[in-house]
Amino acid sequence: MSNQDDLLRDIREAIVKFDADRLRKDVERAIESGISAHDVLMNGMAKGMETIGKMYEEGDCFLPQLLASGETMKVGLETLEPSLQSERTEVSGKVVIGTVQGDLHDLGKNILVTMLKGTGFEVHDLGVDVPATEFLKQIRETGANILAMSALLTTTCSQMSETIELLRKNNLRSGIRVIIGGIPTSEEFATQIGADAHGKDAFDGLRKIRGFMKDDVSK
Repeated sequence: MSNQDDLLRDIREAIVKFDADRLRKDVERAIESGISAHDVLMNGMAKGMETIGKMYEEGDCFLPQLLASGETMKVGLETLEPSLQSERTEVSGKVVIGTVQGDLHDLGKNILVTMLKGTGFEVHDLGVDVPATEFLKQIRETGANILAMSALLTTTCSQMSETIELLRKNNLRSGIRVIIGGIPTSEEFATQIGADAHGKDAFDGLRKIRGFMKDDVSK
C-alpha cells in the first residue's frame, strides 16, 4: 500500500472513530504530502462518512454516532477548505441549497455544501429555516439549475412539497432539478412530492447532483 493510500485510510478511520483531533492532523499531513484536496475530500472524508452511513442503515451504529461523525467531518472540512478553494476551476453547475422553513438542523447540508464547492459547483447556501418564497427568489436571482432542500424534522418535510409547487406555479419547475435529503425523507417521498432525486446522505447527494450534470450534457 502506498503512503497516499495509508493517509487516506487514516482519514477515513478518524471519521469512523469520531476523532476530530486526529482527523485535523491527518488532513494536514495529506495536503503536505502532495495529495490533492479533492482526493482528501472524496477518497478520504467522504468515504469515511459513507462507511458510517452504511453502518447506520445496517443498525451497527445509531443517530448519536451518525451526528458525531458529521461533527468530526466538519473539523476536517474547516482544515481542508483553503486547499479546496485554491484548486477550484470551472463551474460545474449552480446550486441553491438550504434547510426548509421551521427546521434549524444543518449538519448534513453543510457537509454537502463543502463537497459541492470542492467539486466545482457554484453554491448559494441559504442556511436554515428557509421559506419557499426565498428558495424561489434565489433561483431567479442566481439562475441556478439545481435546488437542494434538507430537513431533519418530519413536521417540516411538507415545506419541500410547498416549494416544488411554488416553482410549478411560477413556471420554473421544468428548468431546475430538485433533490431532497434528511433522515425523515426517502426515495418514495421524493417521488410523491415531485422531486427529481433523494440523497440518503451528503455523499449520495453529491453523486446524484453530479449525475444531473452528466444527464444534461448528454442531451
